Amino acid sequence: MRHYIRHPFEIPIKYKTDEQGRIHKDDLQDISEGGLSFQAEEPIVEGTEIIVNISVNYPPFEAKGVVKWCKEEGGHYTVGVQFDSPTIEFSLRMVEQVCYIEQYRKDVKLYEQRELSSEEAAREWIKKFGDKFPN
Repeated sequence: MRHYIRHPFEIPIKYKTDEQGRIHKDDLQDISEGGLSFQAEEPIVEGTEIIVNISVNYPPFEAKGVVKWCKEEGGHYTVGVQFDSPTIEFSLRMVEQVCYIEQYRKDVKLYEQRELSSEEAAREWIKKFGDKFPN
């Protein structure tokens, strides 16, 4: 059973899986307790160790995880990654909040034609939605 409601994000993700250090760039799909999923152009074998980098804030979130599943979906692959460290899980929750805030900032610009700084968006988002976000 999932502990968090998953929401799609339009956040770029970088990852590498091979010894040569080839860096791939794709899109984060969602984040939940202990893991995340993203869309990839190529399949990744279940059990593969992976290093994930999300540059939505500074310093960027970077962690080692394991590919738990990979599903083909309409010309691309959705990949699920699990992290096992409580420290990584806490950091991932912080990244999740930043993703929500960035999405809020984009939505305000699109639907309300207001430009917000990241800090202004964070303040508004926390005021409106902070109490609904899982602890």
